[in-house]
Amino acid sequence: MKKIFSLFALLLVFISAFPAQRARADVAPPETPPGTNLLPGDERTQVRMQAETVTLIVSENPADATNAIAKTEAVFTMRNLGTAEEKMQVRFPLSFFDGASDGFGRYPEISAIVVKIDGKTVTTRRENQPFFNWENGYTERDELPWAVFDVTFPPNQDVKLEVFYTAYGFGYYPYETFKYVLQTGAGWNGTIGSADIIVRLPYQASEENIYIADEYSQTSSGGILSGNEIRWHFEDLEPTWQDDLQVTVVTPQLWQAILNDTASVEANPKDGEAWGRLGKSYKEVIRATKGWLRDDPIGREMFEKSKSSYEKCLALLPNDALWHYGYADLLWSYYYYQIYSQGEDDTQSILPIILTNLQSALALDPNNTQAKELLAQISYSVPGAVSESENGFDYLGLTATPLPPTPWPTVTVVSTVTLPAPTPELSATIPAESTPEAPTVPKPLCGSAALLPALFGLLWFVKRKR
Repeated sequence: MKKIFSLFALLLVFISAFPAQRARADVAPPETPPGTNLLPGDERTQVRMQAETVTLIVSENPADATNAIAKTEAVFTMRNLGTAEEKMQVRFPLSFFDGASDGFGRYPEISAIVVKIDGKTVTTRRENQPFFNWENGYTERDELPWAVFDVTFPPNQDVKLEVFYTAYGFGYYPYETFKYVLQTGAGWNGTIGSADIIVRLPYQASEENIYIADEYSQTSSGGILSGNEIRWHFEDLEPTWQDDLQVTVVTPQLWQAILNDTASVEANPKDGEAWGRLGKSYKEVIRATKGWLRDDPIGREMFEKSKSSYEKCLALLPNDALWHYGYADLLWSYYYYQIYSQGEDDTQSILPIILTNLQSALALDPNNTQAKELLAQISYSVPGAVSESENGFDYLGLTATPLPPTPWPTVTVVSTVTLPAPTPELSATIPAESTPEAPTVPKPLCGSAALLPALFGLLWFVKRKR
């Protein structure tokens, strides 16, 4: 007992060390080198970037289904505004233009680049040169690799430069982010006359497959959706780091699966497997690596689509254990992060629906490992919902409503954190309908309060060890 109390105190001390706050992710995945505007060899040039059009063409079938890649085509129209011919080395960064790494101390490079001048392919050479001195950051190295090529700019004539390379997205599945750096274009004379940055998808672009809806999105503001593209347009731009662009997309193969299964259920509404796959794919789109669901309006719409698809699947395939588990798995993410951890009332009786589907999954397939693992997770995350013994699981939440998280008894620790007050017990009434509309989804709880369920898990672990 003393050991358990010591663990209580230790965890409460740990909690007190961190103020309550929202935390959406831990260490970010490694970035890839972003595309950038060209830089002149001499920043005192009279050459102006009259216009640029950069198009990232996202591949439909990357080699890794969990990633996204984009063939990038950048076209620049340059004009020498001076009276004398200028010859210079124009350069394009092959790694991080600012001298930084990918966040893990590594320096990946763009592996292949093709450059054309007025339609003619020219030879580039790799050289280590000083990084671009940017406005908002720090450097990790003195030099970085550049693709360098020689250009002659006659006075008062347009010169067309084209750069082709492959951009790799980065991020947490199911999202990948692409970046394009505009600030390096400030090295040319004057402003950039006009700039168009285009991201082209292999299907219709929408707020479902381009994450632009809320404060956690990494997609830059101002993009216009049109057909299968999102576009940004600028006039007379004097670019700074604040103008650099990024866009976050759903991995193409996952979104293509949604399109394929949508077509299947439209052609055959009685295809239960297609309905199940559709529900699973939408679940993957809206669920973060840590388990919570997107809570912006578009995310909530996709939650309803996932939920409805699972329900149609189970109406057609009521004896399929895996689809019962999949539906319960979706609802668990919703219940735990949007209801239980927030101390909200379970007005729709989501927990009984979860338990009923897991009970059905094990009745149909007693060896269903996924259902057992989810029930075990529920048992130590929500006290009073499920108990586990040698004889199996007891579904307590079907007959009594578990209490929401409550504060622990006062322990003398150095702390500035005020724990939340206890909330009333939830109603144990189970409505007849099992498919009500979802409420407005609050933001998931993170920070110190979110560690309380972990304490239940710690106790469970100690008891198991004993």
